Amino acid sequence: MVPSQSKYPIAALLLLFSVFIGSCRCQYQPTWESIDSRPLPEWYDQAKFGIFVHWGVFSVPSFGSEWFWWYWKNQKLTPYVDFMRQNYPPDFQYADFAPQFTAEFFNAKQWTEIFAASGAKYVVLTTKHHEGFTLWGSKYSWNWNAVDVGPQRDLVGEVADAIRANSALRLGLYHSLFEWFHPLFLQDAANVFKTREFPMTKSLPELYEIVNKYQPEVLWSDGDGNAPDTYWNSTGFLAWLYNESPVRKTVVTNDRWGLNSMCKHGGYYTCTDRYNPGHLLNHKWENCMTIDQKSWGYRRNAELKDYLTIEQLVATLVETVSCGGNLLMNVGPTHDGRIAPIFEERLRQMGQWLSVNGEAIYNTSAWRAQNDTIFPGVWYTWKPETKDIYAVFLQWPTKGTVNLNVPVVFNNTEVVLLGYAQPLKWIALKTGLTVYLPTLSVSQMPCFWAWTLKLTGAN
Repeated sequence: MVPSQSKYPIAALLLLFSVFIGSCRCQYQPTWESIDSRPLPEWYDQAKFGIFVHWGVFSVPSFGSEWFWWYWKNQKLTPYVDFMRQNYPPDFQYADFAPQFTAEFFNAKQWTEIFAASGAKYVVLTTKHHEGFTLWGSKYSWNWNAVDVGPQRDLVGEVADAIRANSALRLGLYHSLFEWFHPLFLQDAANVFKTREFPMTKSLPELYEIVNKYQPEVLWSDGDGNAPDTYWNSTGFLAWLYNESPVRKTVVTNDRWGLNSMCKHGGYYTCTDRYNPGHLLNHKWENCMTIDQKSWGYRRNAELKDYLTIEQLVATLVETVSCGGNLLMNVGPTHDGRIAPIFEERLRQMGQWLSVNGEAIYNTSAWRAQNDTIFPGVWYTWKPETKDIYAVFLQWPTKGTVNLNVPVVFNNTEVVLLGYAQPLKWIALKTGLTVYLPTLSVSQMPCFWAWTLKLTGAN
């Protein structure tokens, strides 16, 4: 009940003021202290699992790495130089690959179906890698974009529309701040970044363009080019993103906004590629990694041993989530727009596993212990609302029992195996418990690569 203004005039005014403040939007200032104070939108922490997509002109040579141009022309690495000498005429330039980036088999709806089947909750598409080629018709990248050259299609727009048509997925966009060989960037670098022609006329306008046009809920920045955040005006852009952009309430950003900003600033940390600390951090983080261990882009010369197995991928997901992170798992499509069968198989296998064990992944939090140090291969998550504890074990034991050293059990504790209907028998140990697993044939197994015990009524 609000006191009458005549009796309590100051209290009434304070109450009205607090209501007004609560209903207005916070204004973030262009400083890291202010930008870093923004709470991470809750959806991102709950999602846990996303798909990274590296696609561009580098998908045409599809040899060695998505850094093909750099390794060929700047580093002059022998495998790349020899590849070009043996397969292309002497006057062939990297730009000549662009017309061959055809995307004739690209179907955004098909991609989206595969991504949704993986169990991922968001997709991050490269809109522009360090080569500078934009997958949309950017007016700041004349004749070096997918509308003017190659597919002559707005690839970002097609992916964005397909993702938005699927309620299970959110759209994320990757954008490289710098470009290896752009004349304006090279000029600024020669001036020790005291001039800012490149960010003001190219990189920043592109960022505003993709946010306003496609409204991503993840903005994945990369490639600082050894230039500080002040050169990129990162805090100024992020203040606009959080205050005024069409995605200001839901967008999340990473930590790659200038030299030395990784693991220090941003909505969540990436720290390094394939970042997996193996322990809990005091800040949200993401493990961006790739199924092909040697490249983020598609490689025609990849061997089977280069691809992570589904057992390895599930283990990486479980360990990442147990330690409070999200997993961003990368695939590299072909130049003609196909997701290679081995990538599709891995994605669908991950979805099969999550269809049984997703309860231990989605909407969970890091528990007081991340893994079981005495009994290795066991990783924990939990749900604070229900106090349910999840113990994921990566190997099915030959002896038919699983020992959990960390949980504290009581007489009313119940243990179930996700995907199996009946509660399991268990006995208390001096510390923890032993769980007796059911005897199951292969066809009776709830899944094939890792299994989850759910403990109710335990601490």
